[in-house]
Amino acid sequence: MSLASDAPLALIGYSSHAARTLRDLGLVALSLPHDDLRAVIEACLTLRFSGALVHPAQEGAVAPHVEPDPDARRVSRVDAVAFSGGLAGGSAHGTYTLADALIDAVEASGYAARGAGALFIGGGQDLLQAVPLIRLGLNPVGIAADHLPDAERLARALPSSVRPYALGRRDSALQALAERADLIVLTGGSLPAGLLQPYHTLADLTGQSTTGASGATLLDLSALPALRLARQLLYATGQRYHPEALSGLAEALV
Repeated sequence: MSLASDAPLALIGYSSHAARTLRDLGLVALSLPHDDLRAVIEACLTLRFSGALVHPAQEGAVAPHVEPDPDARRVSRVDAVAFSGGLAGGSAHGTYTLADALIDAVEASGYAARGAGALFIGGGQDLLQAVPLIRLGLNPVGIAADHLPDAERLARALPSSVRPYALGRRDSALQALAERADLIVLTGGSLPAGLLQPYHTLADLTGQSTTGASGATLLDLSALPALRLARQLLYATGQRYHPEALSGLAEALV
């Protein structure tokens, strides 16, 4: 872990308790109001904040007020901001760290993803945030969304090297598609009864599902919050923190 900077870190949408928690890292963290986000961003530039962490409830609202990187632009959400310069000529850049943190978490679990078939099950926005897991080499990839057009749109956006299958999550063909998958990724809602088989591995991003009596393996994603916070802090402050040292802080922020 590097030494903390004197430049303050803004917390947008977080409580003053979260600010006090982050001070355990040696960071000067300040909880800011979020009723006028444009004014907040301008104030951060003027006061030369290093960056900002954005509460999940404000990620969509902050996005239009910063310059998003490709990950943030893809989902129209921002969870970390980096400020450079002052108000005159300064800039605010935003990122969305969930995709890379998910990849970190799957790699940390030891799961051999390359070449594994995957089935993503969820809504629209939550699927959009998780589909970048294909960067691990998942192929083929099934996408089951609440609405078929959402699944088809996501499937069309996948790289040409990936074999995509799109369907609605209530489609009768879902069971057959699941039988061809090794990894089931649940991003929203619940799993249809009887979907999981003993050879499946379940990555549950909702935190609500279990493998029950199916015999399937539940992927350990417990490191995800700390891995994501480490990426957010790196972007917002330029400082590297070991995720193992952030687990308690990540839980406090949630």
